[in-house]
Amino acid sequence: MAAWIVGHATHPDWRAALALAATQVDARAAAGAPPPTLGFVYLTDAYAAHAAALLSGLQQRWPGVAWVGTVGVGVAASGVEYFDEPGLVLLLADLPVGHFEVFSGARPLSRIEPFSALVHADPATADIDDLVVDMSQRTTSGYLFGGLASSRSSSFHIADGVWHGGLSGVAFGAEVSLVSRVTQGCQPIGAQRRVTAAERNIVLELDGKPALPCLLAELKIDSLDNPRQALPRLKATLVGLSAPADSLLGRGGQFGTDTVVRHLIGLDPGRQAVAVADEVEPGMGLAFCTRNAEAARRDLVRICAEIRDEVESAEPPRRIAGAIYVSCNGRGGAHFGGPSAELQIVQHALGDVPLAGFFAAGEIARHHLYGYTGVLTAFTEAL
Repeated sequence: MAAWIVGHATHPDWRAALALAATQVDARAAAGAPPPTLGFVYLTDAYAAHAAALLSGLQQRWPGVAWVGTVGVGVAASGVEYFDEPGLVLLLADLPVGHFEVFSGARPLSRIEPFSALVHADPATADIDDLVVDMSQRTTSGYLFGGLASSRSSSFHIADGVWHGGLSGVAFGAEVSLVSRVTQGCQPIGAQRRVTAAERNIVLELDGKPALPCLLAELKIDSLDNPRQALPRLKATLVGLSAPADSLLGRGGQFGTDTVVRHLIGLDPGRQAVAVADEVEPGMGLAFCTRNAEAARRDLVRICAEIRDEVESAEPPRRIAGAIYVSCNGRGGAHFGGPSAELQIVQHALGDVPLAGFFAAGEIARHHLYGYTGVLTAFTEAL
C-alpha cells in the first residue's frame, strides 16, 4: 500500500516552518517504506516572497520528488487550518512514477494518458474558464479538482517550478483511484427560476417576467427609494446559476453540484434587469441565494459521508489513503463557528486521514469554476 504522510507548521520564518513540517513527515515515515515520489505543498501568502527558495529547500530535502501546490490566504491540514497567519502544509505519497505526471505551461503532458487531474491556477488569467474546460477535455474522465491561488501579494502555483499565469498541476492515470465531491455553501432564498431573456451578464427576464421585480419581491424590498433598507439585503445576495441542461437544485432543496454561485454586481432599474458576475443565456436555471453557515455545515457532513460510504462499499475493499481539500477563502473556521472548525468536521467524518489543501479564490471541480464551495477529493487504495 502507498504511504501518504502529512506535515504542517506555522512560524514567522519559512525555514523554521519547513524544518518543523519536514520533521513531522520524517517521524511518520515507516521504516523501510519506499521513498516518496509526489509531494503537495500549500503555503500561506505570508511566505509568498520566499516561494522559490522554499521549493528549492523541498527539492534538496527530498530529491526525486515531484512537487505541486500553490499559495492561499489560508492552508489546511488534517483537522487544522492556518488562516491569516504564516502556515505550511506538506503531503507526500509514494505513488508509482508511471501513474502520474506533473504539468505546466512550460511542460505539457506527454508521458501518461490522463484520467483525472489536480489543477492550480492564477486567478489573474483572463481566460481561466476556457483553460479549465480545455484541461477537463484532455482527461479521460473529464474530472478536474483544485482551485485558484489566493494571496494578498503574489499569486502563483507550483509544478516543479514557481509559475505565474495560466494553470499547472498533476495528472493521474486510471490506476490512481479517487473519489471527489463538491459541497455548496449557499442557501437558495426563493424559487427556482428560468432565465428567459438575457444579454451577456445582464438578466432581463425570469420566467417571462422582468428580473429586477422578481429579485425585490424575494428579498421583500418594497422600493429602491429606501437605500437604508435595500442595500444591506442586496449586498448579502448572490446568484446560483446552472446550465440549461443541468439541475439547479440537488438533495433537500440545496444547490446541486452543477450549480455555480456568482456575485450580484448591479441593478438596471431602467430595463428592470439585474447584472451578475458571469455570462448568462436564456434557458439557464437561476435562484437568488445567501451564504448560510448551517446549510454549509450539513452539506459538508453529507459529502464526507458519501465519500466514506462509497469507499467502504467498494469491491474489493478499499480505504482512504490521503486527501486534498480546497475550500473557498470566504469559508474556513470563522464561517463554521470557530478556529479550524471546517477541517475538524472533515476529520471527524473521514477519520485521521492525511490531508492537505488551501483556501482558494475559486474552486475547480470537473470543468466548473465555483465560488463559496469546498472540493474534497480522497485517494483510495485496496486493503
